[in-house]
Amino acid sequence: MFISSAYAQSAPAAAGGAESTLLSLLPLVLMFVVLYFIMIRPQMKRQKEHKAMIEALAKGDEVVVAGGLVGRVSRMGDSILHVEVAQGVEIQVQRPSVLQVLPKGTFK
Repeated sequence: MFISSAYAQSAPAAAGGAESTLLSLLPLVLMFVVLYFIMIRPQMKRQKEHKAMIEALAKGDEVVVAGGLVGRVSRMGDSILHVEVAQGVEIQVQRPSVLQVLPKGTFK
């Protein structure tokens, strides 16, 4: 009684159906491109730099380990480093846990 009947109107035939589909996908594609340049690409660059730093480690380098420990590399293995954190105190860490190589003379 209070609700009037709704009748469907016949819409004109969609002539540009393919164009409207491409236009609706454009924002999604644009988001992925922006996401790649803002997040994915810089992360890949940081990983590449970290890998090069790990491979360039040598005995006597002063490093910061992931736990925040600072020490000097005393022995090296394929995947394990022995880091001297104090006189006569050595810890074993995995190579990827090295966060930073410090300038010589930082650790005394």
